[in-house]
Amino acid sequence: MSYKSVKIGKYEIDIPIIQGGMGVGISWDQLAGNVSKEGGLGVISSVGTGYYENKIHVERLVADRPLEAANFYSPLALKKIFENARKICGNKPLACNILYAMSEYGRVVKDACDAGADIIITGAGLPTNMPEFTADYPDVALVPIISSAKAMKIICKRWQKRYNRLPDAFILEGPKSGGHQGFTYEQCKLPENQLENLVEPVVAEAANWGNMPVFAAGGVWDKNDIDQMMALGASGVQMGTRFIGTFECDAHENFKQVLLDAKKEDIELMGSPVGYPAQGIRTNLTKLVETRTGPAIKCISNCVAPCNRGVEAKEVGFCIADRLSDAFLGNTEFGLFFSGTNGYRLRELISVKVLMQKLVEGED
Repeated sequence: MSYKSVKIGKYEIDIPIIQGGMGVGISWDQLAGNVSKEGGLGVISSVGTGYYENKIHVERLVADRPLEAANFYSPLALKKIFENARKICGNKPLACNILYAMSEYGRVVKDACDAGADIIITGAGLPTNMPEFTADYPDVALVPIISSAKAMKIICKRWQKRYNRLPDAFILEGPKSGGHQGFTYEQCKLPENQLENLVEPVVAEAANWGNMPVFAAGGVWDKNDIDQMMALGASGVQMGTRFIGTFECDAHENFKQVLLDAKKEDIELMGSPVGYPAQGIRTNLTKLVETRTGPAIKCISNCVAPCNRGVEAKEVGFCIADRLSDAFLGNTEFGLFFSGTNGYRLRELISVKVLMQKLVEGED
């Protein structure tokens, strides 16, 4: 199966592969810039930008961490990340992933638009008011992440009624993705919630709203998976974990090594202060959390609203901002390493260019 370009709003993606937005610092300028350069859609994560370039864009630190959301989600750093990504990919489309659960969602959406994002992608909650924050940026395409046809219908109805517009595309994420899931623990295991069973009903729902493209995500690994999703009606796919196995991925070399060393049984669902189950690699941190002997939990960054300033972090046993940033810094003792269920299949690091060729031409 050969792949056709796909339009998302005013932007054309030559190869219908979206690189998943991975924070803190897993997908910033180098990864996103190179994916867009090679014809996919590079996605910059807005999470934890205060750590970019050794925190030089942050106004205030406490315990060497960005203080409050104003610094954890640094607008200056986000702008610089986009500038540097643009040096790599030129005028090709670039997206920004912005969690709906973050504590300053609306502000960060505007920051991303100001920084030059062509497309905003939002998950971790139903972004029913997303268009509110892009009213001054009519050319920016909006792409919610959903996990069901029901979620698509809710978003489309609300947006049409309140804002007289519809999403430009949807990303449909199944429970094999890395990071936060759109399901409970129990729902993640149900057959009806597996990606291959979700695509057709979601594409059918999209037909009721003008046939906007649907990108399938969660466990997509190779050309066979891409072809399967497109045969079911998807316009393309989103892939996150596989892009960690590239030289250009912004992750620390230790992060990449954790994935290269991971076995299938090491990848599991875990609790998260965000309020959704999250998928990652069992590491030293996991053992510390289970025995409640992990690092002290102090809400310095105020990163996500559902955590309620550390209340949920204390319930699950770790601060997600601190532990993801430790992973970005290469700390394997206390770092939190997210991965999709297929992360154990990474065997070597390759370039983004070679990976895109493999995905299009069919080599594993």
